Amino acid sequence: MSTAKPGGVRVVFDTNIYISAFTYRRGLPLQAWRQAAEGRFVLLVSPAIMREIAKVLRRFRWQEHEIVRHLKLVAKIAQIVTPVIAVHAVSEDETDNRILECAVAGHADLVVSGDRHLLRLKSFEGIGIVRPVDLHRTLSA
Repeated sequence: MSTAKPGGVRVVFDTNIYISAFTYRRGLPLQAWRQAAEGRFVLLVSPAIMREIAKVLRRFRWQEHEIVRHLKLVAKIAQIVTPVIAVHAVSEDETDNRILECAVAGHADLVVSGDRHLLRLKSFEGIGIVRPVDLHRTLSA
């Protein structure tokens, strides 16, 4: 992990963390989401990540009003960043690059993911890529 910036650790959640927290309502992704809501760290999100959250929730057959409600909550809790540089580090899943773009643009310390393509990188431009359990350990230290 890079040195934390003033204002706390800066974190980007992969889409799968949001989906797990919003859909399964238990486990470390939900705990991470609650910690973000409590301001334990600075959560970063981009418009592309928000679009991906909506797309996946639609696949889960969520009602549109519930999707909008959750996206508004994300926008309220997270700092929205707009990446200006495209990243092409993950060829297997182009949407993973949107996570990395947000992390770079937002000067993140960590990306939290359950995605094997991202986790395989371990880090990207000095930004650690970790599982929810690792975020939990970082915040508990």
